[in-house]
Amino acid sequence: MRISEPSEYREGIVLDRPTKPGKGSLINCGMWKEVQIDKKLQTGLRVTVHINATQKKEGRLIKGVVVPPHLPRSEGGFYWGYNVRLASCLSDVFTQGPHKDGYDVTIGTSEKGGNIDGSTLPPFKHLLVVFGGLQGLEASVDGDENLDVTDPSLLFDLYLNTCPSQGSRTIRTEVRSQTRPHGNNYP
Repeated sequence: MRISEPSEYREGIVLDRPTKPGKGSLINCGMWKEVQIDKKLQTGLRVTVHINATQKKEGRLIKGVVVPPHLPRSEGGFYWGYNVRLASCLSDVFTQGPHKDGYDVTIGTSEKGGNIDGSTLPPFKHLLVVFGGLQGLEASVDGDENLDVTDPSLLFDLYLNTCPSQGSRTIRTEVRSQTRPHGNNYP
C-alpha cells in the first residue's frame, strides 16, 4: 500500500512519542500523517488500525481505532496477507491446522513437482502451501513417523515446481512464493 493510498485499514507500529494524558498512542501506518488511537499501547507493537473516514482532512493527525488483525479480511473483504505457522512434523501441518474443516486445497512445492504453468488452481476457502527445506519435502516425509507414504506428492492436491528452469539446486522460499505463472488463474 502506498503512502497516499486511501484505505479503511492500515497496519502500523506504536511510536515512542509522548501524547497528552488520555489521548492514547501514536501509530506510524506509513502515511504522511501519524494515526492517533484511543488506547495507550506498548512502543514497537504492531497493530491493525481502522481509520475513521469521517474526519477533517486538514487535521495534524488521523484518528483511528485498533482492531483485531483478521477484521480487514473477515469484515472488509480485503486481502490482508497470509499467515505462517510452524509445525513439529509434516503430518502436523495437516492435522493441527487452524481451520475446523481443514484445507480445501493443498499445494506442495518441489523441484520434482509438475510445472506450475500447466496447472489450474481450483476455488478454495482455505489454501495451504507447503515449502520444503534444503532437502525438500522428501526429507520431511522420511523424517515423519506418522506418515505411511514415501512420496510427498501423494499428500497434496497439487505438487508443483513453482520455479521451472530455476538454474540452481536451491532457491530461497521468498523467491518461490513470489513466482507468478502466466496464462492461468493463480493470484
